[in-house]
Amino acid sequence: MASYAESTPQWKTTIIVSSSLQNHDTNRMLSAQQHRIRFSDGVESGAFIFPLAGTAFLLVNPQDHLEHFEESGLTERIQTFVQVHRNSFLLLWAPFNGKKELEILSMIQHRFFGSKLRILPVRNNAELVRGMLTIAKANSKPHVDAIRDRMSLARARVIESSRVWEMLRDVL
Repeated sequence: MASYAESTPQWKTTIIVSSSLQNHDTNRMLSAQQHRIRFSDGVESGAFIFPLAGTAFLLVNPQDHLEHFEESGLTERIQTFVQVHRNSFLLLWAPFNGKKELEILSMIQHRFFGSKLRILPVRNNAELVRGMLTIAKANSKPHVDAIRDRMSLARARVIESSRVWEMLRDVL
């Protein structure tokens, strides 16, 4: 019997990747899954953009900003990224959680608290690719509609079988 993964068609999309990431291992992993990769000098350095899903990811390595974090320009870079992309994610490369990496994560969280930026710590390339693809797929048109339909159905079932709703119906 075929498994669910074998019976559903593989999801493929186009990804616009910053030219600065041209030799990054994630591109090989994405290409191996048959996604179309387009390199661009016109996007922020370290960016992965999924145009059909309306999501953008910025890869940041705290190791590059350990010294003089405030003067590194990282917060300005992230701020610009958040202003340009409505559905933005920060991929914080953290293969290990050292004290300095946790301080940088905390500073970024405090600085962008309340903004639309979501932070996704990743430990390796496999997590990076899996996280981006999961989020992008969930935001892409046919999948987001299916998720919305399933959530509505689940909500209706909960309301139907809820004792509280039964009591409210009897009272009214």
